Amino acid sequence: MVTGGAGFIGSHLTERLLEMGANVTVYDDFDRYYKGKEANLAEASNSPNFRLVEADIRNPGSLGSAMKNIDVVIHEAGQAGVGISVDDPKTTNEINVTGTLNVLWAARANGVKRVVNASSSSIFGQPKYLPIDEGHPTNPASPYGVSKLAAEQYCRVFSRVYGMEVVSLRYFSVYGPRGRPDQVIRKFMQNLANQKPPLINGDGSHTRDFTHVSDVVSATVRAAETDGIGGEPFNIGFGARTSILTVAEKLISLMGMEGRVKPEHTAESKGDFPDTQANNSKAQKVLGWRPNVDLDRGLKEYVEWFQTNAIARGSA
Repeated sequence: MVTGGAGFIGSHLTERLLEMGANVTVYDDFDRYYKGKEANLAEASNSPNFRLVEADIRNPGSLGSAMKNIDVVIHEAGQAGVGISVDDPKTTNEINVTGTLNVLWAARANGVKRVVNASSSSIFGQPKYLPIDEGHPTNPASPYGVSKLAAEQYCRVFSRVYGMEVVSLRYFSVYGPRGRPDQVIRKFMQNLANQKPPLINGDGSHTRDFTHVSDVVSATVRAAETDGIGGEPFNIGFGARTSILTVAEKLISLMGMEGRVKPEHTAESKGDFPDTQANNSKAQKVLGWRPNVDLDRGLKEYVEWFQTNAIARGSA
């Protein structure tokens, strides 16, 4: 089962699992947070091994019924986004914390063998040092970060108290085809497609460890297959950092708009933090995973996808 399987990462993961020959149940409520999620499953839904359950992770009964005869749950469902969590922390908590607890409880009741939980680098907040390893202090700077940390702690406790195989993956700034409209790369592209300048919150000096969705999917599959890692967290990031300003400039160049468009700046976002960079050595050693898509290649492929994808262009 892939919770949130119609979303950005979840739909890519669903396709990969189907390609591997797995029977995949997608559990998703198709909320209105962003449109186009139905199209994310267009290819996957043609597979005879695909099953869709349209329901909310805040509904324990639906989760329990849908999880019968499931071996592995990959928990991608959640309320993403720092900004929306600042505006509505209550809903973020209900989905990310209570929803995760519901998933874990249903998995225990149904004898699920492994749960892989999608966590976030946002749990760290302002870094004390770079690159960030799994032992770095956690001090979230937003309600979103708090909710992902609380969910991760529930996963750790379920492993310790109930003996369940639960592992958390701390994703770092995932990007790629089908990326959510609130993500910085998607927003930059939407502006550029309309001949508008990319709008940067702050001066653009903040850096992120941008990680391609295909690498995140590979790491997640590894975490679902690797034995003896219950209760463990893993950083899943490319291992490099790039400033937001540099990303904007790279996209302008890829769009052939140098000299015509320059980034513009607005106020810094609440709950933001200056830098992220993953120390991914633990994932490499234990999961046998290594990222393959660097930012230049990933951005080039993203621009090509955006220019040929009707839904992406339609939201521009």
